[in-house]
Amino acid sequence: MDQKQFSGTTRSGRTRREFVASSAMTLAAGALSPKAWASSTNAAGARDRFRVIIDTDPGVDDALALLLAMRSPELKIEAITPVAGNVPLELTLPNALRMVEIAGRADIPVAVGAKSPLMRRLVTAAYAHGENGLGGAVFPEPTTKPVAEPAAELIRQIVRKYPGEVTLLPIGPLTNIATALCLDSQLAAMVRGIVMMGGSLSGGNITPAAEFNIYVDPEAARIVFQSGIPITMVGLDVTRKTSLTEEHVKTLEAAQNSVSQAAAKIGRNSINHNREQGFLVGPNMHDSLAIAGFLDPSLLTLKDYYVDVETTGELTAGQTLGYSPSVGDLKRKPGTEKQGDPTMVIRGSAPTLGSTRTSPVLREKFVPNTKVAVDVDSPRFFDLLIGRLSGSK
Repeated sequence: MDQKQFSGTTRSGRTRREFVASSAMTLAAGALSPKAWASSTNAAGARDRFRVIIDTDPGVDDALALLLAMRSPELKIEAITPVAGNVPLELTLPNALRMVEIAGRADIPVAVGAKSPLMRRLVTAAYAHGENGLGGAVFPEPTTKPVAEPAAELIRQIVRKYPGEVTLLPIGPLTNIATALCLDSQLAAMVRGIVMMGGSLSGGNITPAAEFNIYVDPEAARIVFQSGIPITMVGLDVTRKTSLTEEHVKTLEAAQNSVSQAAAKIGRNSINHNREQGFLVGPNMHDSLAIAGFLDPSLLTLKDYYVDVETTGELTAGQTLGYSPSVGDLKRKPGTEKQGDPTMVIRGSAPTLGSTRTSPVLREKFVPNTKVAVDVDSPRFFDLLIGRLSGSK
């Protein structure tokens, strides 16, 4: 991201508001099938590695998610693109570089991302992640340097280099992803899919309505959800069931390798930080579950929804709303739910008394754009996470 974007304009000179307003893209039906992740083979019949870009804001759970990804031979990590979120970019960037060095993966390009949301002031979560983003765990300053390309441009270049092959794994606010999509109107059609940590259909964790990653940059999130890219949303509906425990940390401490020791240090500091702050649960491994769900989709139960993001609500900005003909008061009889259902109109807010407008119809019929994780096999998830980090799997 260049300095023009940091100061409020895009690379083309447009204001952020113009940048967002011009980004509407055609909605495409369908979502990434988990079976597609698990069945990729090359011409010789050998299992391919999956090309991914990890967009992240380390962050305690981001750090462990990065270590999990870098310890997973199924993944060909093309880039890591830090973004401001849990803590400012001045911390998320070196934290990402630290994890790369701890994992011995300095070959992975790390690119400088956005230091602020598209249209809003940055809100961070130091209350949950500590002032340094790692729960107070201290590591040496990284010696690895980021690449010259800004994150959004590097994402664009990699996706164009491997059209149809790259899955984006955003586990922070979606500013970098939205910026890349807005820089290149053809890019969305070249992205294989998005598996993201973010959103919730069951209430938020920074407000009663909004999950943190979406709350920080709801305009960016709306661009991504309306892009037509197949999306899998791993949100609070399932990540609330992934609390790291003392037993998990002890297992990591017992393993004598740099990754397990770093993960244990971050985990123990985070557990202590949560106790000091008076939290009753957690820390939850939100971001690690998104990575694990990509590695092994059978960990998750997924349901089709049309998901959109509230961007104007005074109390609800960042809320992810899920529409489905098989859930809630508009639930249909089994077997009658269908894509393109013309009886399920997706409406905007009712008009005010001072307006002659009618309620806007945002979508004339139901077409899902997202597979939402609605349940998780938590024991199997932790078996994968702790096993990979400790080196036993």
